[in-house]
Amino acid sequence: MEKSTSVLLHTKKPLKRTWINRVFALVYASTVLALLYHHLHTLLITTIITNKSTNNAHISVALLMLVADMVLAFMWFTHQIFRLFPIKRRAFPENLVKDESKYPSLDVFICTADPYREPPMDVANAALSVMAYDYPTEKLSVYVSDDGGSQLTLFALMEAAEFAKHWLPFCRLNGLVVRSPEAYFKSLQPSDSLQNIHDMKVLYESMKKRVENVVIRGSVDCSTDDSELDKIAFSKWTEEFTSQDHPSVIQVILESKINKDVNNNQMPNLIYVSREKRKATPHHFKGGALNTLIRVSAIMTNAPLVLTIDCDVYSNDPQTPLRVLCYMMDPCVDPNLAFVQFPQRFNGINKNDVYSAEFKNWTEIDAVGLDGILGPNYMGTGCFFRRRAFFGTPASVVQPECPQLRPDHVPCSSSLQEEDVLALALDVSRSNYEASTQWGSEMGFIYGSLVEDYYTSFLLHCKGWRSIYCNPDRPAFLGNAPINLHDFLIMLKRYSIGLLDMAFGKTSPITFGVQSMNLLQALGYTHYSFWPVWSIPITIYGLLPQIALVNSLTIFPKASDPWFIVYAFLFAGSYVQDFMEYILNGGTYAKWWNNQRMWMIRGISSFPFAVLEYTLGCFGLSAPGYSVTSKVVDVKQNQRYEQGMFEFGVASPLFFPVTTTAILNLVAFSSGVVQIWRNANAGEDMFVQMFIAGFVVLNSWPVYDAIIFRADTGKMPLKVSLISVAFACIIYLSVASAF
Repeated sequence: MEKSTSVLLHTKKPLKRTWINRVFALVYASTVLALLYHHLHTLLITTIITNKSTNNAHISVALLMLVADMVLAFMWFTHQIFRLFPIKRRAFPENLVKDESKYPSLDVFICTADPYREPPMDVANAALSVMAYDYPTEKLSVYVSDDGGSQLTLFALMEAAEFAKHWLPFCRLNGLVVRSPEAYFKSLQPSDSLQNIHDMKVLYESMKKRVENVVIRGSVDCSTDDSELDKIAFSKWTEEFTSQDHPSVIQVILESKINKDVNNNQMPNLIYVSREKRKATPHHFKGGALNTLIRVSAIMTNAPLVLTIDCDVYSNDPQTPLRVLCYMMDPCVDPNLAFVQFPQRFNGINKNDVYSAEFKNWTEIDAVGLDGILGPNYMGTGCFFRRRAFFGTPASVVQPECPQLRPDHVPCSSSLQEEDVLALALDVSRSNYEASTQWGSEMGFIYGSLVEDYYTSFLLHCKGWRSIYCNPDRPAFLGNAPINLHDFLIMLKRYSIGLLDMAFGKTSPITFGVQSMNLLQALGYTHYSFWPVWSIPITIYGLLPQIALVNSLTIFPKASDPWFIVYAFLFAGSYVQDFMEYILNGGTYAKWWNNQRMWMIRGISSFPFAVLEYTLGCFGLSAPGYSVTSKVVDVKQNQRYEQGMFEFGVASPLFFPVTTTAILNLVAFSSGVVQIWRNANAGEDMFVQMFIAGFVVLNSWPVYDAIIFRADTGKMPLKVSLISVAFACIIYLSVASAF
């Protein structure tokens, strides 16, 4: 890849709050150690050595609170890594060399898996938005992986290809910034009067209607008006063809050397790929689909740069590839640079982000901290890779089994549709192609975890590669966020199982990572790998103090006790720091409040279920699965979401612990109020427990609202409410009997 001259292509500078964070970390760490000392002193000296009148229940409570605070301390310690060296970058694409012939080729990978949960029109808009990049069209290729093997998706892409012949010139003529047609036409104002805008909208709506009609019908009906090539393409869908059992399908929809737009300009390449699937052969979910795209694209175009995006994500800035070149083409940048990651941003989030779907802490706040060490992790979308990084370490190349798959191979065929090119592409997309090869272990995206994105970037950093976090003022990509709480929690559970695979696997960040990479970077990966263990302290603090409160048992220092100050400082310090970081990164108070509420909700739902499923899997009692999050929008559900209402609606096991905890805390808080009313001195003794119960009650308002006041279809199902009441009684009676 040719490098540019030594002009200023980008800058970086440390954040101003870095030293404040470091000083605060020292003070906070000292307080944490003091608290752990207090726990041990209480447990060992007071309870065991002096053997005051106590029983096993009191010892158990003390042990559980110690465990909870030790886990909190561990997670806090690993989280400080993100606050030690945060940096801010800025790219200057206007300073790139003007000779576009020096730009490297770019292959774009778009992954989809289910036309009914990931609408084909979303896939088409994602493809159109990247096809319209401000980038040399002859150097741009878009590959769409359809893991559902759906003719509906292929039909949508064929329609999008015809529309693109009008859309791409329209974008360039009018200098559009938003180049997803769906997003663009939704953003139009009555005052907008661009050339041919009405005709373009009619063309788009006509295409959209044809695609949606085909989706409703469930199949493509090749009429006599269709070309012979189209009939041949769709003839591959026979009665034996299913989403989980079918041969490879590779269709070159657009070829740059052949197809022209309405202004006679070259079009980007657009290729549909559905790899072979057989029920008896593991397909490794999204990681397997991406590895197939690496091989197929290597046969056809083998671009040095690879962009991966999800099918519900569209480009929001046509100059995004140029921002990447500011790093990839800069001779001053570390040659070990593997990828440039853009943050995940979303286009359908309601005003206050009730589900905290932005993941601002992970994808924005913590990412700048890792950027100051070895770089951020791969977030699964919006990431530009150097193809070479998929083949070994920076110093040594892992040679693939086929010479045409090498990262330095230059395809020399005159057409992507040549018989030998397509034959080899079909061969490398076979379901058993990876058998006895190093794909998924030493090459490509790495298998072994449901979070193949996080796992792959971890191993890339272990091999000596680096990464860069690019966060321009205008979001580079926008996607769709889940508007259904159940779908959101299911997605988090799946992520959490994958993270546990990493945390307790042979290549755990806390063992293998510490030995293989920068210690701070390894601890950063450790923090999120152990993310699901948040369930331990959240569950203990969400239940134990409340049950003790109902039984008038004090388990925290009195408000007049000096040790009370330690608890108050740790709580207030943590929350205030988190709040300040959230606000300084463009958040609002309401979004921050919902963020900390969702931290508690997932801590007693997705996380413990993930721990349980992972544990069962270790004993062969459960098999990991990959469920596609629905991107289909229900009108009434969307209206409730826009109003900031939580969507329950289904009797999911994930809602049982959330509802049970809300009920127990309400009962405990009410009991505490009665105790204080009867005895004013109880307020000082029970202050911490009353505060915790009250804080949970305050955060649980959406649950109470869904149980008592709502009548819409998104309310809490009666079955969940009744079973949760029963669970609350069982938990209380079981624990209370021990006091």
